[in-house]
Amino acid sequence: MAPLPWKSFSKPIEGREYVALLTFLPLKHFRTLPQFMLLTLQTRRQLARSKGLLGYAMDADILRLNFWTLSAWEDRQSIMKFAHGIPHSGIMKTLAPLMRQTQFIYWDISGSGIPLRWDAAKAQAHSIK
Repeated sequence: MAPLPWKSFSKPIEGREYVALLTFLPLKHFRTLPQFMLLTLQTRRQLARSKGLLGYAMDADILRLNFWTLSAWEDRQSIMKFAHGIPHSGIMKTLAPLMRQTQFIYWDISGSGIPLRWDAAKAQAHSIK
């Protein structure tokens, strides 16, 4: 499956620092895929109205049940508001038992580095581990 391209919501200011987030979301079983896809649509609707979000992209390896999100935020408070907001907080509780080990990798990024690129994000993730 081709990655969902970067969707921008606000323009970054060059020289300002932002927070980048790479998430890894691996499902345990194929039978949970339809539910996961439906919940992803709900999450995308919430993202579209989230304050502090500069943009995001998604990628998937459906045959391996591996999914990634890549996003840039004004600050960690904005990320936490999104994560604890509705419907995302309920979605996390629903999906938790259906997933293998998830990963959330944060790093600071300059406005000139946005939109984020998958190759750079994955390299950043490997350098943090």
